[in-house]
Amino acid sequence: MKILVLLSQVPDTTARIAFTNGNTQFDANGVTFIVNPYDEWYALVRALELKEAAGAGSVTTITVGGADTEATIRKGLAIGADEAVRVDAQPSEALQVAEQVAAYAKDKGFDLILAGKETIDHNGGQVGGMVAELLDLPYVALASKLDVAAGKATIECDVPGGVEVVEAPLPLVLSAAKGMAEQRIPNMRGIMAARTKPLTVVPAASTDNVAGTTAFELPPAKGAVKMIPADEAGKLIELLHTEAKVI
Repeated sequence: MKILVLLSQVPDTTARIAFTNGNTQFDANGVTFIVNPYDEWYALVRALELKEAAGAGSVTTITVGGADTEATIRKGLAIGADEAVRVDAQPSEALQVAEQVAAYAKDKGFDLILAGKETIDHNGGQVGGMVAELLDLPYVALASKLDVAAGKATIECDVPGGVEVVEAPLPLVLSAAKGMAEQRIPNMRGIMAARTKPLTVVPAASTDNVAGTTAFELPPAKGAVKMIPADEAGKLIELLHTEAKVI
């Protein structure tokens, strides 16, 4: 089984967020970058589990980005991916990324293409579905369980009040959510092996960007906390009516 896993580089969740050039660009100075957790913990690890269960196959990761992403890409190799691909293009919007992935994958014969349900920077969750459309493949979003047998995938998705079970033929594209797998921590052997595993850089395909960011804006600062004594319930009710905001 040949599996392709989309890996995105994102700012660490503890990073201080700031913008430059009139709030039109993210300021990466001093920011630590990591593999998008949904891509790493769920999509990649489940891909490795499927390969291990089959006793054969390969897991390839693909990242759209510059040379600065290669340290992050190597973590995917340390966790267990067989090889990595970096498309030499700066990601600008979801469709551009999807087009780059689809251009690479279209003639490679992948049985499964997995992505995390979303990235933790823009929280868009669009790339997986776009890749499926561009490759004319079935797509299942927000999957929490995936099993493969006899050329068919059985997928579970959490829905309000229950679980939806979906069956689809391979090849297909899937976005992975919590529950798909458990996080793996790279061990020393994996880290050392990652240094010699192939990381192939491919040129960007020609695409027409159809969307772009005009400006970023930080959320408003949190207001001061008001402490109301327990015996002043009337004051609390008044403030809830006059000052509380529903978000």
